[in-house]
Amino acid sequence: MECYLDNSATTKCFDEVIKAVEDEMKTFYGNPSSMHSKGFEAEKKIKEATKIIASTLKCDESEIIYTSGGTEADNMALIGIARAYKRQGKHIITSSIEHAAILQCAEFLKEEGYEITCLPTDEKGIVSLEELEKSIREDTILVSIMGVNNEIGTVQPIEKISSIIKKKNPSTLFHVDAVQAYGKIKIVPKKMGIDLMSVSGHKIHGPKGVGFLYVSYKIKIKPIIFGGGQQKALRSGTENVCGIMGLSAATEKIFASFDEDTARMRELREMLIKALLQIEGIRINGGNDAEAAPHIVSASVNGVRAEVLLHALEEKGIFISSGSACASNKPAVSETLKAIGLPKELLDSTVRFSLSVMTTKEEIEYTAGCLAETINKLRMYVRR
Repeated sequence: MECYLDNSATTKCFDEVIKAVEDEMKTFYGNPSSMHSKGFEAEKKIKEATKIIASTLKCDESEIIYTSGGTEADNMALIGIARAYKRQGKHIITSSIEHAAILQCAEFLKEEGYEITCLPTDEKGIVSLEELEKSIREDTILVSIMGVNNEIGTVQPIEKISSIIKKKNPSTLFHVDAVQAYGKIKIVPKKMGIDLMSVSGHKIHGPKGVGFLYVSYKIKIKPIIFGGGQQKALRSGTENVCGIMGLSAATEKIFASFDEDTARMRELREMLIKALLQIEGIRINGGNDAEAAPHIVSASVNGVRAEVLLHALEEKGIFISSGSACASNKPAVSETLKAIGLPKELLDSTVRFSLSVMTTKEEIEYTAGCLAETINKLRMYVRR
């Protein structure tokens, strides 16, 4: 039996997505900037896709900027805002558990003369709201906090964070990396006080290489890619029409039965956690049910290295991760796990199981049945 439980790394495309991409490549292959019927067809498909995506966020279609994925969207948000608002200030706040696309961008901006404040978290991975309030200054132009942590699944209190920001400095903008949140938890940017938000297509059963940045019409942003002036000159380059069509198809399907699917994922997650906790020496990382996303389980397995467990389960057809797959395929010590104070001996003994709407009860039951036997066998080898 094959059990793919690495959906936070990437997801399998929906059949509807594959069909949409095929349609573009066979029929709607024109350049959307071309002044003939094939170009108009492609442009129309982009507009149709944007309408679908904007409806899920209850935002205006003009507030969606397509990118090559979450990383570019994060870079555009931080660098674009930093350049647009540098006269107002050069102070940016983020957290210690952000994705590398944010943290490395922050390091780049630090070299450019910006001051970066990195907020700590508690043992569940929730950002310190007290430290956030203390850190906001008159020259703070942006706060960037991820919606759902990609390694441990903690859901940040986005509305509380936004409220603190706007109360302390109404001019400070709020960016949310929603790569692991979009399609898993309900997000309405205007209602939640979000000014910018990053999304990636391949985390919701869409194609790789496409995503978008939501940018509120109230704010200005400088482009970081220059060229032909596409997308109101905010992101030049011929639009990835097949990727955009695939992304919209994925979005439409994800939100068609959102409540039922997320409730079922949460049930499967709890089933997996219950099986894990029956094994001696297992620690579950992240928040409790109310503070956790429905699809991620981070487990530290005392006495077993993550990479060893990963490959042992792979032999049984179970695919998991030893952390974020977004940095590289080389194991490294997780900054997130260090930030939540995980004991040193567990840092390289932590694995991530991540579910999707395609995950079945049978897959979780099979995985649960394999876990105890596999872990206990590996521990025996270690003792020897």
